Amino acid sequence: MVTKITKAKLVKKIQRTPSVASFRMKPQERIDFIPGQFLQVVFDKDNPSNKDLNKYLSFSASPSKDYIEVTKRISQSNFSQKLNNLKIDDEVLLNAPLGSCVFKDDYKKIGFLIGGIGITPVISIIEYIVEKKLNTDVELFYSNRTEDEIAFKAELDGWQKENNNIKVINAVTDCQPKDKNCIFGRISKELILERDKYIKERILFIFGPPKMVDAMKGLCLEIGCKEENLKTESFIGY
Repeated sequence: MVTKITKAKLVKKIQRTPSVASFRMKPQERIDFIPGQFLQVVFDKDNPSNKDLNKYLSFSASPSKDYIEVTKRISQSNFSQKLNNLKIDDEVLLNAPLGSCVFKDDYKKIGFLIGGIGITPVISIIEYIVEKKLNTDVELFYSNRTEDEIAFKAELDGWQKENNNIKVINAVTDCQPKDKNCIFGRISKELILERDKYIKERILFIFGPPKMVDAMKGLCLEIGCKEENLKTESFIGY
Protein backbone atom coordinates (compact mmCIF):
# COMPACT_ATOMS: atom_id res chain seq x y z
CA MET A 1 0.00 0.00 0.00
CA VAL A 2 1.28 3.45 -0.93
CA THR A 3 1.56 5.98 1.90
CA LYS A 4 0.33 9.44 0.93
CA ILE A 5 -0.58 12.73 2.55
CA THR A 6 -4.16 13.82 2.08
CA LYS A 7 -6.48 16.45 3.54
CA ALA A 8 -9.39 15.33 5.69
CA LYS A 9 -12.34 17.21 7.13
CA LEU A 10 -13.72 16.58 10.64
CA VAL A 11 -17.34 15.38 10.39
CA LYS A 12 -18.03 14.05 13.90
CA LYS A 13 -16.56 13.92 17.39
CA ILE A 14 -17.61 11.18 19.83
CA GLN A 15 -16.83 11.20 23.56
CA ARG A 16 -16.03 7.55 24.31
CA THR A 17 -15.16 7.91 28.03
CA PRO A 18 -14.54 10.92 30.30
CA SER A 19 -10.97 11.12 28.93
CA VAL A 20 -11.15 9.45 25.49
CA ALA A 21 -12.61 10.92 22.29
CA SER A 22 -12.99 9.69 18.71
CA PHE A 23 -12.65 11.93 15.67
CA ARG A 24 -14.34 10.93 12.42
CA MET A 25 -12.97 12.50 9.26
CA LYS A 26 -13.80 12.45 5.55
CA PRO A 27 -10.58 12.38 3.51
CA GLN A 28 -10.41 14.15 0.13
CA GLU A 29 -9.09 10.90 -1.36
CA ARG A 30 -10.02 7.46 -0.12
CA ILE A 31 -7.47 5.96 2.28
CA ASP A 32 -7.20 2.21 1.81
CA PHE A 33 -5.75 0.48 4.85
CA ILE A 34 -5.60 -2.91 6.53
CA PRO A 35 -7.21 -3.39 9.98
CA GLY A 36 -4.49 -2.79 12.60
CA GLN A 37 -2.69 -0.02 10.70
CA PHE A 38 -2.21 3.59 11.84
CA LEU A 39 -1.76 7.08 10.41
CA GLN A 40 0.01 10.31 11.25
CA VAL A 41 -1.98 13.47 11.99
CA VAL A 42 0.08 16.42 10.73
CA PHE A 43 -0.58 19.80 12.34
CA ASP A 44 2.81 21.28 11.41
CA LYS A 45 3.19 20.64 7.69
CA ASP A 46 6.19 23.00 7.42
CA ASN A 47 8.17 20.88 9.88
CA PRO A 48 7.32 17.18 9.34
CA SER A 49 9.76 16.16 12.09
CA ASN A 50 7.86 18.17 14.74
CA LYS A 51 7.02 15.33 17.15
CA ASP A 52 5.07 17.71 19.37
CA LEU A 53 2.41 18.47 16.74
CA ASN A 54 2.65 15.55 14.28
CA LYS A 55 1.69 12.30 15.97
CA TYR A 56 0.67 8.75 15.14
CA LEU A 57 -2.80 7.38 15.89
CA SER A 58 -4.39 4.04 15.00
CA PHE A 59 -7.43 3.73 12.78
CA SER A 60 -10.33 2.92 15.12
CA ALA A 61 -12.95 1.91 12.56
CA SER A 62 -13.23 -0.72 9.83
CA PRO A 63 -11.62 0.08 6.44
CA SER A 64 -15.02 -0.37 4.77
CA LYS A 65 -16.46 2.82 6.29
CA ASP A 66 -16.86 5.95 4.18
CA TYR A 67 -14.97 7.89 6.88
CA ILE A 68 -11.79 7.29 8.81
CA GLU A 69 -11.74 7.47 12.59
CA VAL A 70 -8.97 8.00 15.13
CA THR A 71 -9.35 7.84 18.90
CA LYS A 72 -7.19 9.41 21.59
CA ARG A 73 -6.96 9.88 25.32
CA ILE A 74 -7.06 13.65 25.64
CA SER A 75 -4.20 15.10 27.69
CA GLN A 76 -2.80 18.61 28.14
CA SER A 77 -0.24 18.11 25.35
CA ASN A 78 -0.22 20.59 22.46
CA PHE A 79 -1.20 17.84 20.03
CA SER A 80 -4.10 16.61 22.19
CA GLN A 81 -5.44 20.11 22.63
CA LYS A 82 -5.24 20.93 18.90
CA LEU A 83 -7.04 17.69 18.05
CA ASN A 84 -9.68 18.17 20.72
CA ASN A 85 -10.33 21.78 19.68
CA LEU A 86 -11.04 20.91 16.05
CA LYS A 87 -14.46 22.11 14.93
CA ILE A 88 -16.74 20.33 12.43
CA ASP A 89 -15.47 20.98 8.87
CA ASP A 90 -11.97 21.91 10.07
CA GLU A 91 -9.28 20.33 7.90
CA VAL A 92 -6.19 18.38 8.92
CA LEU A 93 -3.44 16.59 7.01
CA LEU A 94 -3.17 12.80 7.31
CA ASN A 95 -0.17 10.69 6.35
CA ALA A 96 -1.46 7.14 5.79
CA PRO A 97 -1.52 4.19 5.88
CA LEU A 98 1.35 3.09 8.13
CA GLY A 99 2.25 -0.04 10.08
CA SER A 100 2.56 -3.78 9.52
CA CYS A 101 0.96 -5.20 12.70
CA VAL A 102 -2.21 -6.18 10.86
CA PHE A 103 -5.04 -8.70 10.67
CA LYS A 104 -5.32 -11.16 7.77
CA ASP A 105 -8.59 -12.73 6.65
CA ASP A 106 -7.20 -16.27 6.90
CA TYR A 107 -6.42 -16.00 10.64
CA LYS A 108 -8.72 -18.57 12.29
CA LYS A 109 -7.99 -17.81 15.96
CA ILE A 110 -6.78 -14.45 17.26
CA GLY A 111 -6.38 -12.89 20.69
CA PHE A 112 -5.71 -9.44 22.11
CA LEU A 113 -3.95 -8.45 25.35
CA ILE A 114 -4.74 -4.76 25.61
CA GLY A 115 -4.54 -1.90 28.09
CA GLY A 116 -6.38 1.44 27.89
CA ILE A 117 -6.05 3.32 24.61
CA GLY A 118 -4.36 0.29 23.02
CA ILE A 119 -7.93 -0.75 22.15
CA THR A 120 -8.05 1.52 19.07
CA PRO A 121 -6.62 -0.83 16.39
CA VAL A 122 -8.51 -3.72 18.01
CA ILE A 123 -11.80 -1.97 17.24
CA SER A 124 -10.81 -1.63 13.58
CA ILE A 125 -10.01 -5.35 13.42
CA ILE A 126 -13.11 -6.64 15.25
CA GLU A 127 -15.50 -4.32 13.39
CA TYR A 128 -13.99 -5.57 10.11
CA ILE A 129 -14.45 -9.22 11.19
CA VAL A 130 -18.10 -8.55 12.11
CA GLU A 131 -18.84 -6.67 8.87
CA LYS A 132 -17.27 -9.34 6.66
CA LYS A 133 -18.97 -12.11 8.69
CA LEU A 134 -15.67 -13.96 9.07
CA ASN A 135 -15.53 -17.10 11.23
CA THR A 136 -12.47 -15.88 13.13
CA ASP A 137 -12.45 -16.92 16.79
CA VAL A 138 -11.64 -13.77 18.84
CA GLU A 139 -10.69 -13.48 22.52
CA LEU A 140 -10.05 -9.96 23.86
CA PHE A 141 -8.52 -9.33 27.29
CA TYR A 142 -8.97 -5.59 27.93
CA SER A 143 -7.57 -3.87 31.04
CA ASN A 144 -8.56 -0.41 32.33
CA ARG A 145 -8.20 1.43 35.62
CA THR A 146 -11.92 2.01 36.10
CA GLU A 147 -15.17 0.85 34.49
CA ASP A 148 -16.01 4.28 33.08
CA GLU A 149 -12.71 4.23 31.16
CA ILE A 150 -13.65 1.14 29.12
CA ALA A 151 -13.71 2.72 25.66
CA PHE A 152 -16.07 1.25 23.03
CA LYS A 153 -17.83 -0.89 25.67
CA ALA A 154 -21.24 -0.59 23.97
CA GLU A 155 -19.77 -1.59 20.60
CA LEU A 156 -17.86 -4.54 22.06
CA ASP A 157 -20.95 -5.73 23.98
CA GLY A 158 -23.02 -5.51 20.80
CA TRP A 159 -20.52 -7.44 18.69
CA GLN A 160 -20.38 -10.22 21.30
CA LYS A 161 -24.16 -10.58 21.11
CA GLU A 162 -24.08 -10.53 17.30
CA ASN A 163 -21.20 -12.99 16.91
CA ASN A 164 -20.69 -15.98 19.23
CA ASN A 165 -17.05 -16.24 18.12
CA ILE A 166 -16.20 -12.96 19.86
CA LYS A 167 -15.48 -12.95 23.61
CA VAL A 168 -14.42 -9.91 25.66
CA ILE A 169 -12.95 -10.12 29.16
CA ASN A 170 -12.84 -6.71 30.84
CA ALA A 171 -10.43 -6.31 33.76
CA VAL A 172 -10.47 -3.28 36.06
CA THR A 173 -7.46 -2.55 38.27
CA ASP A 174 -8.25 0.44 40.52
CA CYS A 175 -11.65 -0.31 42.05
CA GLN A 176 -14.15 -3.13 42.43
CA PRO A 177 -16.35 -3.14 39.29
CA LYS A 178 -20.16 -2.95 39.51
CA ASP A 179 -20.63 -5.07 36.38
CA LYS A 180 -20.54 -8.76 37.36
CA ASN A 181 -18.99 -9.58 33.97
CA CYS A 182 -16.05 -7.30 34.75
CA ILE A 183 -13.05 -8.77 36.60
CA PHE A 184 -11.21 -6.95 39.39
CA GLY A 185 -7.47 -7.21 38.84
CA ARG A 186 -4.83 -7.26 36.16
CA ILE A 187 -4.43 -9.46 33.09
CA SER A 188 -2.45 -12.36 34.53
CA LYS A 189 -1.20 -15.73 33.40
CA GLU A 190 -3.79 -17.38 35.64
CA LEU A 191 -6.66 -15.31 34.20
CA ILE A 192 -5.64 -16.07 30.61
CA LEU A 193 -5.27 -19.81 31.20
CA GLU A 194 -8.58 -19.94 33.07
CA ARG A 195 -10.53 -18.08 30.38
CA ASP A 196 -8.88 -19.18 27.12
CA LYS A 197 -8.04 -22.81 26.42
CA TYR A 198 -6.93 -21.93 22.87
CA ILE A 199 -4.40 -19.26 23.86
CA LYS A 200 -1.40 -21.19 22.43
CA GLU A 201 -3.14 -21.61 19.08
CA ARG A 202 -3.92 -17.93 18.56
CA ILE A 203 -2.21 -15.14 16.66
CA LEU A 204 -1.87 -12.67 19.55
CA PHE A 205 -1.93 -8.90 19.14
CA ILE A 206 -0.46 -6.71 21.88
CA PHE A 207 -0.92 -2.94 21.50
CA GLY A 208 -0.18 -0.28 24.12
CA PRO A 209 2.56 1.55 26.04
CA PRO A 210 6.03 -0.08 25.79
CA LYS A 211 6.09 -1.40 29.40
CA MET A 212 2.67 -2.99 29.04
CA VAL A 213 3.61 -4.53 25.67
CA ASP A 214 6.82 -5.99 27.13
CA ALA A 215 4.98 -7.38 30.17
CA MET A 216 2.24 -9.03 28.08
CA LYS A 217 4.76 -10.47 25.63
CA GLY A 218 6.73 -12.00 28.52
CA LEU A 219 3.54 -13.42 29.98
CA CYS A 220 2.63 -15.06 26.64
CA LEU A 221 6.07 -16.65 26.34
CA GLU A 222 5.74 -17.96 29.92
CA ILE A 223 2.44 -19.59 28.98
CA GLY A 224 4.15 -21.29 26.04
CA CYS A 225 2.86 -19.22 23.11
CA LYS A 226 5.09 -19.24 20.04
CA GLU A 227 7.05 -16.02 19.57
CA GLU A 228 6.22 -15.98 15.85
CA ASN A 229 2.51 -15.79 16.77
CA LEU A 230 3.00 -12.57 18.76
CA LYS A 231 2.27 -9.31 16.94
CA THR A 232 3.27 -6.28 19.01
CA GLU A 233 3.18 -2.53 18.57
CA SER A 234 4.24 -0.01 21.21
CA PHE A 235 2.41 3.30 21.39
CA ILE A 236 5.14 5.87 22.07
CA GLY A 237 4.58 9.52 22.89
CA TYR A 238 0.80 9.47 22.54
